[in-house]
Amino acid sequence: MAYGTVFLAAILSLSVGSSLAKCGYQSCNPTKPNRVNVHLVPHTHDDVGWLKTVDEYFYGANNSIQHAGVQYILDSVISALAKDPGRRFIYVESAFFERWWHQQDEKTQFQVKQFVNDGRLEFINGGWSMNDEACTHYNAIIDQMSMGLRFLVNTFGKCGIPRVAWHIDPFGHSREQASLFAQMGFDGFFFGRLGYNDKLHRLNTKTMEQVWHTNENLGSPADLFFGALYNGYGPPPGFCYDRGCNDPPIQDDPTLFDYNVDERVAKFTKYAKDQAAFFQTDNIIMTMGSDFQYENANAWYKNLDKLIKYVNAKEEESGIHLLYSTPSCYVSNLNAANKTWTTKKEDFMPYGDAPHNFWSGYFVSRPSIKGYVRESNNILQVCKQLECLKTTKASSERLREAMAIAQHHDAVTGTEKQHVADDYAKRLSMGRVQCQALISEAISSDISQKTGFKMDATTSDHCNYANISICPTSETQNSFTVVVYNPIARSVTSPIRLPVNQATYTVMGPNGTTVSSQIQDVTASTKSVRRDRGSATKELIFMATIPPMGYTTYQVTAPSMNMISRLGAIRHSRPATTINRVDGDVIISNEILSLSFDGITGLLKSMTNLGSNISNIMTQSFYWYESSTGNNVSIQGSGAYIFRPNKSVPYPLFDGTSVLVKVVKGDVVQEVQQQFTPWLSQVVRLYKGQSAAEFTWTVGPIPIGDGLGKEIITRFDTNIQSGQTFYTDSNGRQMMKRVLYQREDYPYVNSEPVAGNYYPINSRIIINDTMSQFTVMTDRSQGGSSLSNGSVEIMIHRRILKDDNRGVGEPLNETGQFGDGLMVRGTHTVSLATPKKAAYIQRILGEEIYMKPYFYVSTAMGNQSPVSSSFISQALPANVHLLTLEQLKPNILLLRLEHQFEVGDDKAFSKPVTVSLRDLFKPFGISDVEELSLSANQVLKSVDRLQWKIEGSSTTTPQAFKPIPATAPDFNVTLNPMDIRTFNVTVSRH
Repeated sequence: MAYGTVFLAAILSLSVGSSLAKCGYQSCNPTKPNRVNVHLVPHTHDDVGWLKTVDEYFYGANNSIQHAGVQYILDSVISALAKDPGRRFIYVESAFFERWWHQQDEKTQFQVKQFVNDGRLEFINGGWSMNDEACTHYNAIIDQMSMGLRFLVNTFGKCGIPRVAWHIDPFGHSREQASLFAQMGFDGFFFGRLGYNDKLHRLNTKTMEQVWHTNENLGSPADLFFGALYNGYGPPPGFCYDRGCNDPPIQDDPTLFDYNVDERVAKFTKYAKDQAAFFQTDNIIMTMGSDFQYENANAWYKNLDKLIKYVNAKEEESGIHLLYSTPSCYVSNLNAANKTWTTKKEDFMPYGDAPHNFWSGYFVSRPSIKGYVRESNNILQVCKQLECLKTTKASSERLREAMAIAQHHDAVTGTEKQHVADDYAKRLSMGRVQCQALISEAISSDISQKTGFKMDATTSDHCNYANISICPTSETQNSFTVVVYNPIARSVTSPIRLPVNQATYTVMGPNGTTVSSQIQDVTASTKSVRRDRGSATKELIFMATIPPMGYTTYQVTAPSMNMISRLGAIRHSRPATTINRVDGDVIISNEILSLSFDGITGLLKSMTNLGSNISNIMTQSFYWYESSTGNNVSIQGSGAYIFRPNKSVPYPLFDGTSVLVKVVKGDVVQEVQQQFTPWLSQVVRLYKGQSAAEFTWTVGPIPIGDGLGKEIITRFDTNIQSGQTFYTDSNGRQMMKRVLYQREDYPYVNSEPVAGNYYPINSRIIINDTMSQFTVMTDRSQGGSSLSNGSVEIMIHRRILKDDNRGVGEPLNETGQFGDGLMVRGTHTVSLATPKKAAYIQRILGEEIYMKPYFYVSTAMGNQSPVSSSFISQALPANVHLLTLEQLKPNILLLRLEHQFEVGDDKAFSKPVTVSLRDLFKPFGISDVEELSLSANQVLKSVDRLQWKIEGSSTTTPQAFKPIPATAPDFNVTLNPMDIRTFNVTVSRH
């Protein structure tokens, strides 16, 4: 037998289910009774980009910025683990480990598998990156965690399944993130950053460790044990042994002058006792490592071996026992303590490390990359769906990896150096190009299959700059096809806006129907943003209706005058009515909403829901906070992480003169164009049939000639009696109740009345009273608050001239393509409804905003008749969202269905709902269904989480997530409010 074959057989003997494997809780080093057991956890925290790019960090390049090389860390650790079976090490970031793994020879891979099976090397958390919790959308969190966890289980089997979530560096912790961790099967969750006041209170009350009720909708199965680490995530002061550390090694030769064992033991023992005094069991955890440490693992382990030896030699008198351990072994020992734990419900937002240092600035930092990440997620979901539905040469792999990296807590947060932000954007761009090729190929293939018309996918123009009216094909061609794909599993009607240069067009839809369309001038603001990058003078606008999880094509033609006279009855695009000067108030309306604008100032004056007969006095304008650079109270200033305004009252950007530029009214959309300053403009739009208004703002370059950093907000002031209460979403799912100047767990100190009351907004912020609910939906992560009765403010852009001294070493002073300050365009989708109807509107709008229809333009179809086709046999109910459809193997797909309403959201749509999977998809039939954990790395029925006793309950928690078999032949799946159910489905293609 060849060596390679023997070696492969040996590796397989250590795979899933092997009797040789003793990983997990059974692999833990033993603790001792009647001792304070100190769990020493050797670890490294490896940012997937921050001061250096992900490639630079892996290879150890560009060390003039920061000395860090992940490949050397892993090399060093594996060598050190081989020297002593008692040693332990944990690793977290799969993005780095996967790279390293594929560079190793068979011998090293075999050795690593042995270490994993023995519990000597343990994976913790296991996501592709350690994602942020404030600026990330739940869809992207699930994707990136699943990507990393599937790699680990596919590589190491059962021993590659982490048991503990580990977010030691993210800057605040969300309730939805903890809920997702519970649904992924984790037994515990540890984090390092905890608000200064919260931490002080928890230390004094011994509540650094509790059980978190993460989701009231899911109940006990979503409960999760958590621990806030005592010392952040670094080692105890004086006990760091890596390159760059200046602490004394343990010098244990008594014949030498520098012998220091007694002093080292005494200092460590005191620290351990001090820490133990704040905790409730005979176990404490100490993180022995920090950022990019263990490049010299030998130095670490040599000193830790000695520390363990000499401290334990005196344990009879000190009561302190040290052991190599892991977070999961620590959790196991806490669980075995048979203690009754207190509980928590709310989140840990915003994070502040001192009275004037609130990390609520990063909710908004680098708004362009935040918008690009959210838009890229939309494209990725479309791409993954079509990859499952049609056979393609292109792949979603590059964008999947780029998106997973972009969720890192120094990526989408905007807290990285500029060249690193550029690297993240480049990766996303390259992934998008690959996915766009796949989208064109898949839909072209389906059109050819259905019509017999051979469509060339390479002629597609994906109009990547359509938001600033740039699309070369629609600008230069008099005839083209618009292809619109809807990733939502129900029919959607959505506006399409295309830059064009002709005065009139016909838009033909399927079955020979002429679609109502509108022509209007490109705004002056758009022309100033795009500069010389596009030449379109007009926009063509029409409403596209797309079937569930399907596509519709529209033929757009600019007819000659002779053709116009011959076609006669065919409806052409009608020029919108443009009003440059107005007398009296301006009103724009559709069938559902009406907005009035003051005829003198041009500002919003009121908003009316015509169907519910609700009218609200409402103004909206823009303001700016001056960024603090420090003062006599605190030297802390605003920066990429921290928001600290100089004053609590912002300066208005409305100077008292009219901001009104134009009013445009047409058959498809009515809009008001406003110019607040030369660098800040807005268009307020109401599309036909839409239940919400769009406020599209363009901000930048923010002027800095006065030497002042500026943080720009939009603010709505209404007559809703909301008091001090408002609501923000948690990662796009659960709604969190916020009350000004209050915290659930500790006495609030009002040291920063603005920044301390800012919260992350991933999808919406809400205020309400008994009569009305006002909702603002965002198209990216932002930060905001309701700082007074009836008011909502959202920060949209920041330009700051000073670093905030949190490590990035650069001011948040982004420049654009032309060398001046960054310009950003985004949209707020605003609705007003009764509280009973509002939840339905905002849940459906939320789905449509982050899963927008995707369109591109093609010249390939010529005069071929437009077509419309759906890939599913029937639409899903409005409360069910098809969250994931992803190809794992040619005949194995990953499918997630989500109930997107909470209990009490809506009388009808908050009820359980059942969906049949058997004949749901047209391109294939489903022959088998296996339910998995949320992260798709475990069969759900095999997930066995630890049980915890909690105060006020006679039962232990968490109760198990019980799979309800989706049995043949119908494979019916029942979803309760906030359920996400995950399946491997075996398919046979038609």
